[in-house]
Amino acid sequence: MISTADFLKYCQWSGIATLAFAGVTILALVLKWGFKYRLVGATGFMGVLTAGLFALSLVPIVHTNVPGAAHYSLIYDNGSDRATIVVQTPISETGLEATLRQAAADLYSYGRSGAVDRQLKIRARTTIHPQPGLSQPLVLGEVTRSLGGGEDIELQIAIDRGNLAKVAQTRA
Repeated sequence: MISTADFLKYCQWSGIATLAFAGVTILALVLKWGFKYRLVGATGFMGVLTAGLFALSLVPIVHTNVPGAAHYSLIYDNGSDRATIVVQTPISETGLEATLRQAAADLYSYGRSGAVDRQLKIRARTTIHPQPGLSQPLVLGEVTRSLGGGEDIELQIAIDRGNLAKVAQTRA
């Protein structure tokens, strides 16, 4: 994964290239070259690229990996305070808890406005088939995290052991 130090190095090289483009552009404007406006566009693009690389060098790009988390798919997200993921079965209680922690870390962003209580609720569900032709969605658990800050160590995790037992029965 590219680190912030790498982005700073790329920003420095891009800044040098931007200054070189600016110099050539000024020369083209003074000497009235025919492609001077193309150079103005290229210089502007290089400036935007340099600014973007500089911004990426300031903010650390960190992905949290929770040990024991199972693969999940995001099936609903209102972009504010509710999301739903689907997990594959069979899944253990500890695996479900780790997956909920992983989803809480993955789905948090500063752009979520949240409701009045500033909480993000993520539900984990699966679908069982008690008989042929019949599908039944089951909510296995829910995690609630604060939208107030980056790292929320006080996650509220609720696991529905009854629904988890139903999943185990249908697999047996």
